[in-house]
Amino acid sequence: MKTTPVSLIQSQNITKSPGKKIDSETSSESFSKILAKSIEEVNKLQKQADKAIEKLATGEAEEISQAMIAMEKANLSFQLMTQVRNKIVEAYKEIMRMPV
Repeated sequence: MKTTPVSLIQSQNITKSPGKKIDSETSSESFSKILAKSIEEVNKLQKQADKAIEKLATGEAEEISQAMIAMEKANLSFQLMTQVRNKIVEAYKEIMRMPV
């Protein structure tokens, strides 16, 4: 098996991802819009989990696995959102501590 030496890899231009074009719309999208979309997605997953639990409780859904998957998706997305919020608050506090 042929391997490329590390020195050759470092000399290559790796600033652009091959095959990915940066769309001007996505690059100009503000942080607040991205954050709002993420919160909406988390809310959607929470609502889907609530519906799955409701269907399971009323007997409409026969498979408990689907409800559990929906609950885990909602839980993981909420945990991720919480961690992102914590990092944002941490970054804000760090900026506020900087001397002017």
